Amino acid sequence: MPANHTMAPPMTLRTERLLSAPILPTLARLSAPGVLLVAFQSMVSVGDTYFVARLGTAPLAGLALVFPLVMLLQMTSAGAMGGGVSSAIARALGAGETGRARRLVVHALAIAAAMAAAFTILVLLFGRGIYALLGGSGATLEAAAAYSSVVFGGAVFVWLANTLASVLRGTGNMTVPAIALIASALVHLPLSASLVLGLGPMPRLGIAGAGVAYIVTFGLAAVAMALVVFRAGSPLRPGRGDFRLEARLFRDILRVGAISVLSAMQTVLTALILTGFVGRFGAAALAGYGVGVRLELLQIPLVFAVGQAMVALVGANVGAGRLARARSIAWTGAALACSISLAIGVAAFLFPLAWVGLFSDDPAVLEAGTRYLRIVALFYPFLALGIALYFASQGAAQVLRPVLAGTVRLLLVIAGGFLVHSLDGVFVLVGLGIAVFGLLTAWFVARSDWT
Repeated sequence: MPANHTMAPPMTLRTERLLSAPILPTLARLSAPGVLLVAFQSMVSVGDTYFVARLGTAPLAGLALVFPLVMLLQMTSAGAMGGGVSSAIARALGAGETGRARRLVVHALAIAAAMAAAFTILVLLFGRGIYALLGGSGATLEAAAAYSSVVFGGAVFVWLANTLASVLRGTGNMTVPAIALIASALVHLPLSASLVLGLGPMPRLGIAGAGVAYIVTFGLAAVAMALVVFRAGSPLRPGRGDFRLEARLFRDILRVGAISVLSAMQTVLTALILTGFVGRFGAAALAGYGVGVRLELLQIPLVFAVGQAMVALVGANVGAGRLARARSIAWTGAALACSISLAIGVAAFLFPLAWVGLFSDDPAVLEAGTRYLRIVALFYPFLALGIALYFASQGAAQVLRPVLAGTVRLLLVIAGGFLVHSLDGVFVLVGLGIAVFGLLTAWFVARSDWT
C-alpha cells in the first residue's frame, strides 16, 4: 500500500482491510448491513402502498404512475452517480491519497445539488404530461401530480442522503449509511400513516402526506450522515483549501456516474416497454406480470447490497494497483450474488403460488403470474451476474461496456416485443433479455483491462 502519513489511524485500518482481508468473509460482512436495509426499505414501500390504498383506487393508481420516476430518482442518486462517488473515493484511498478523497466529497455534493435541481425542474415542468402519457386522467392524474410535486420538490434531500451514503461506502463503511437509512425508515412508517390518514393531531394530507414523509425522512438521514462525514477528526472532512472545484475531480466521478445514469434510464425504459407489451393481453395478464416482476425487482436491492461492497473493495484494490485481487473480488461477489438469486429463482419456479397468492386470489391473475415465474425465475442468476459485475466495473471505473450490455437487452426487448404474439412469448423474451444481459456483461468484464 502506498505510504500516506496523513491518514487517520481508523481510516488506515479500514483501507488495509479492504486491501488484504479474505475476500468472501469481507464481502459478506460489508454486504450484511445493506441486506438488512433492504428489508426495512421494503417495509416502507409496502406501508406507503397500504396507507394510500385506504384513500381509494384513484390515489393508489396515482402512486403507481409516479413509481417509475421515483425509482429513477433512487437509482440515479444511489446506484448510478452514487456508484461513481464510491468508486472515486475508494480508488483515492486505495492509492493513499486522502487529500484527493476530501476534495472528492466536495465535488460529489456539488454534483448532487445540480442533479437534484435538474430532477426538480424537469418533473415539476413535465411530470403531469408524463403521467398523462402513461394513462393518467381525472382524479388519478391529480393524485399523481400531488404526490410528485412534493417528492420531486424535495429531491435535493434524496440526493444529499444517497450521496453522503455513497461517500461513506467508498471508505468501506457500510454500517453507518445502513443505520441512518434504517432509522429513517422507522420514522417514515408512522409519519406517513399519520399524514396520509390524518391520525391523531396530524393534518390529513392524503397522498401528499406520503410524499412529505418521504422527503422529511431522507432529510433526517442526510443530516445524520453529514454529521459523521464532517465531524471533527473525520479523514473525509474537507479543509478550507478543499473547496476549490476542479474539472479533473468532476471527471473522476462522472466517468463512472454519468454513464451509470444511462444504465438506470435504460432499466426504467425496459420495464415500461415490457409493461406495454404485456398490457396487450388484458388486465389479468398485466396484473399477473406485475406480481411476478415484483419478485424480480426485489432482488435488485439485494444484489445492490453486495454490489456496493464490491465497489469499495474493487475500487480500493484498483487504486492500490492490486488488479489480480480486484478481479478475484469481482468474480467472488458475482458468485455470491448469483447464489442468492438462484435460491430465489428455484423456489419461485417450484412454488409460484406461494408468491403470487400473496397479492391476488383471481384465478386469471394467478395463472398469468404462475406462467411468468415458471418461465422467467430460472433466469434470475443471470440478472444477479450482470448487476454484480456492473458494480464491480464501477469500482474499476470501467463501466461503459456493462452499460452497453443493458443497451443490447433493451434493443432485444423492443425488437422481440413486436415479433411475439403470445403472452408466453413475451415472458420468454423477458428471460432471454436477462440472460443476454448477464452473459454479455460477464464476457465484457472478462475481456476488460482494469489498468
